[in-house]
Amino acid sequence: MNHHLRTEKADSNVLHSKGKVKQKVLHRTENAEPIVLLIDGECSLCHTITKFVVKRDTDKRFRFASIQSQVGQALLLQRRLPQNDLNTFVMMTSYATFTKSEAALHVLRHLGSFWAPFYGFKVVPTFIRDWVYDQVAGHRHRWFRKDKTCLVPSKELRERFIEHGDQIGWEVKE
Repeated sequence: MNHHLRTEKADSNVLHSKGKVKQKVLHRTENAEPIVLLIDGECSLCHTITKFVVKRDTDKRFRFASIQSQVGQALLLQRRLPQNDLNTFVMMTSYATFTKSEAALHVLRHLGSFWAPFYGFKVVPTFIRDWVYDQVAGHRHRWFRKDKTCLVPSKELRERFIEHGDQIGWEVKE
């Protein structure tokens, strides 16, 4: 099980006002490092993936930015990734960057529970996984209709989008 998603019991106990001792349970949500997903802001499939992740991200670690946004472009530049490739799904932590199928597998792993075992597809050679990824990415506007209207995000979804690097606690030169 991924240690970032596991609930851990603290070594200390908490004494409640009625004199009973209860074990303190720590959730790793407040101190867990954010995970940033860069998505094509004009892609229906990407919007669907974003909503999928938000719904299942109980620890609220995932943050999102459009590849086309100022912060998205700055993150791509900082990680030495192409700034004009809208067909690439990017997952970043402060210490690692994953793209294409590797990014998708890491997202599923971090979602935990039912989704984590899909990380087992990592045994499939990268060139095969990325070929499948490229087929979907290259046809996504045809297969998943390109929206002519802008996604109107819920309040929860808006709170997960980043506009500045300082929202994720990383140094991002914008």
